[in-house]
Parts: sequence; C-alpha cells; structure tokens
Amino acid sequence: MLRVEGLKKVFRSGESDLVLFENLSFDVKRGEMLAIVGESGAGKSTLLHILSALDRASAGDVYCAHLRLNSLSHDEAANFRNRETGFVWQFHYLLPEFTAAENVAMPLLLRGQTWQQVEPEASRWLREVGLEQRAHHRSGELSGGEQQRVALARALITGPKLLLADEPTGDLDGQTAEAVFALIARLHREHQLTSLIATHNLSFARRCHRVLRLQRGRMEEIPPESLPG
Repeated sequence: MLRVEGLKKVFRSGESDLVLFENLSFDVKRGEMLAIVGESGAGKSTLLHILSALDRASAGDVYCAHLRLNSLSHDEAANFRNRETGFVWQFHYLLPEFTAAENVAMPLLLRGQTWQQVEPEASRWLREVGLEQRAHHRSGELSGGEQQRVALARALITGPKLLLADEPTGDLDGQTAEAVFALIARLHREHQLTSLIATHNLSFARRCHRVLRLQRGRMEEIPPESLPG
C-alpha cells in the first residue's frame, strides 16, 4: 500500500540546515494499522504530511496507490489527498459556521457535488461514528470527543483506503481518548483501511499491528508488546 525509500527532510534554520530525519525506509502493507511514536519534535507530523502529499521530502521517494508522491504537481497532490487519503489532526479543524453534517460533507462538496447528493452520505457517516442525532449541531455545540468523531467521519466520507491520524486523541481526556481510539480501530477493521497513527499514547500504540519509533532522525521498528500496556 505504501513504500518509503530513503526519505530525508531538511529545514533551513538561519544560516544552517536542520536535518529532521534522513534515510527513512519502510513498507506498510494493505490493511495494517501502524503506530508512529517518538518524542515531540522528532518529525512524526512532518512524516505524515509527506506521506499524504501535504509536504515534500528533501530527498527520497514515497509510493502510494501506484503514484510517486514527489513527482506530483500541486493539483495532482490535491487530487491524491481528496481521493486516496483521509487525515485526522490533533485539533478537529471543523468549520464553526457549519453543522456537523455540513462539515462531514465538505470534501464531497469541494468536488462540486450538491448538498442534495451528499447529504445521505454525510448522514450515513455520522451514524457510523454514533452522532446521527447531532447532525444539525454546529461544532461549538459539540463536546471535544464529538468534534473529533465528526472530523473522523469527514476524513472517511470520500472512501479513502489510507487513513493518517496525527495525535488524534491528544486533546482529549483519558476516557474520551479511549472511546475515540476504539472507534478508529473499529472503522479500520470494518472498512479495511490502512492506517498510520502518530501518537504519544504508548498504550494505544501497543494495540496496533506494528510500531515504528522515530528518534534522533532515524527510524526503527519495535515490537508492540514491548510497550507499556
């Protein structure tokens, strides 16, 4: 599903270059749920941005859905994101002036589909995340956990095969975080997703199929069972 070869990311810092990471190579098989762990600033978010064509690597290649991401034009990258990937952030980024249903439908509306066309699909996805009764509430009327569930439905309404989640439970209390992670795991199974989750929560990472640790610019695979439960 995903192949990463010799990935490197360099940022310009004043008069010098800051190498965030280099020579990252790994594969992700279709259907895997993979956790990416590491300290803050290790480059987990940047790596997810590159894997979803939101950013470009300084060197190396990423292959996904038969595409070489570094070779995509701006418009091709936008089309790849809209059709092949779903992204969930630590913060939900819901549009406050729109209802939950309208937020979920937004990726399809941006394709030029009408509200009449997309409303049934938005309702179906709100039902998938347990929020069908909150369809007409605006984001400010939802709890943090509900907002993240709406964001998850929005990420998946386009039918992507690849889900990328950047600290999706980082802003939630323990009980709510557990519920959101359990929901992600269920949707991963039921919709046969390939999921990459950057997380500080080692208990959640332990429940993934594989764990990659990003540390001091290098990546190593570690057994999930070696993490605290």
